[in-house]
Amino acid sequence: MDNALQVPLWLLVLVAAWLGIRLWRIPLWLVTVLVLGGFLLADSILAPAVNALIK
Repeated sequence: MDNALQVPLWLLVLVAAWLGIRLWRIPLWLVTVLVLGGFLLADSILAPAVNALIK
């Protein structure tokens, strides 16, 4: 996979949030809550449990 496109995660989240707000009329406060909630959850004690659940 040498020629695979590598996109930073923050850029992917930013584009997904922009598309969600623009195309599906998702409120900005909801996008903010989801992003901050995911950020806080990733750094919490629940992170290994969530990681095991999604793998």
